[in-house]
Amino acid sequence: MGKKRIVKKVGGDKSALKARSLSRVLKRKLTTGTLYVQSTYNNTKVSLTDDKGNLVFASSCGSLGFKGAKKGTPFAAAKVGELVGEKSTMIGIKDVNVVVKGVGAGRESAIRGFLTGGSADIKVIKDVTPVPHNGPRPKKPRRV
Repeated sequence: MGKKRIVKKVGGDKSALKARSLSRVLKRKLTTGTLYVQSTYNNTKVSLTDDKGNLVFASSCGSLGFKGAKKGTPFAAAKVGELVGEKSTMIGIKDVNVVVKGVGAGRESAIRGFLTGGSADIKVIKDVTPVPHNGPRPKKPRRV
């Protein structure tokens, strides 16, 4: 019988995904922007726009390599915030308005990660989470 071959899996390295997403940087320079954090129970999405609302950078926990239930954790949200913060310093953003939407676990940690990853100052934090006034019509009672 011949020699047994050992197959090593390549992939699973989150730093490679982070380096790849950091390599794509815009040529133009901005000083102010708006950071949108959408946090659900399953994922956290962070996007940075200019003053007119045009998207500059966007990232999510799933795009960094987190899978399943780990996408909804505050740790994953902090990593996404750090990544967008590093990108924002590369294009020179100094002041940021933050708009938070959703009830997930990564609301505050995404903002904290953005502050640690970048050098921008936060001017305003605004919460635009939709709140139902009365909700949908309830089901009619069962007749047994």
